[in-house]
Amino acid sequence: MAMRAADHAPPPRLVDSFGRRVTYLRVSVTDRCDFRCRYCMAEAMSFLPRRELLTLEELALIVDAFVDRGVTKVRLTGGEPLVRRGLPELAHRIGRRIGDGLNELTLTTNGARLTEAAEELAAAGIRRINVSLDTLDRARFAHIARRDAFDDVMAGIAAAKAVGLAIKINMVALKGLNDDEFVGMAEWCGGQGFDLSIIETMPLGVIEDDRTDRFLPLTFVREQLARRFTLTPSDRRTGGPSRYVFAKELGTHIGFISPLTHNFCETCNRVRLTAEGRLYLCLGQSASVDLKAALRGGGVGALDAALDEAMRIKPKAHDFHIGTPAVSRHMSVTGG
Repeated sequence: MAMRAADHAPPPRLVDSFGRRVTYLRVSVTDRCDFRCRYCMAEAMSFLPRRELLTLEELALIVDAFVDRGVTKVRLTGGEPLVRRGLPELAHRIGRRIGDGLNELTLTTNGARLTEAAEELAAAGIRRINVSLDTLDRARFAHIARRDAFDDVMAGIAAAKAVGLAIKINMVALKGLNDDEFVGMAEWCGGQGFDLSIIETMPLGVIEDDRTDRFLPLTFVREQLARRFTLTPSDRRTGGPSRYVFAKELGTHIGFISPLTHNFCETCNRVRLTAEGRLYLCLGQSASVDLKAALRGGGVGALDAALDEAMRIKPKAHDFHIGTPAVSRHMSVTGG
């Protein structure tokens, strides 16, 4: 596979046709997951054949190309990234670019495999992770995730904290399932020293549940929290779409991700790479380019041309409507 010549002038930064600079790459290393969260996946899922996935070397080469073109933050996602064999090795390979174009390497996980992986992730240069956790109630957890893994997740969070990883909890707001837990989750996060992001459920992929029945606007959530805590707008930024407030009584930040009631498209700096090498330019649109074909067919030069095309076709905004999937692919394919 051709590498970029060291003596060539650096390629231009990634800027889309609306003038937005792309600095954040989310990499889905696998579409597989060991949970089946009701708002995200169907119980009976069909996953990509492993032979169709990018190799770890190819994933690292593509990330290098993005960093060379101005991406400063990379997040490893899935599915569940820790089910991908060799994930710590990939993290080490990407982590070597920290300080050499890359500012931060992060990871989003369900936490169930963190006990074994936390130390290696920290050694690879990861300093901050997001853990998806929608409830602190064991029975509710088993219902939402369709897996009885609450103790594994709690142990994984403890292991990550023990090796010094900063942790943010991602909680999807679900009407009738966890809508009485926002205060309790915020208090738990404050006691643990974690930040919290609360997320509206997103209409991606076909699932058994009716998302309309579970949709909860974050305006309701914020009002509930404001009755208990003093919430001060914060200029905290983590590269993603969260809009943060500081909860004075807890000493922690709470973020709100609201793709339906208050979208964040005007400042979108993100693109998403799937495990099979397709680059999606918007979470809720189908515009994409095939980076695997470009890399295997023409090396870094063809990859650069594909990235130029990606910037040309990146959509201005998504078009989410609760109850109707915006696209047929599940979040686990695109990368959370």
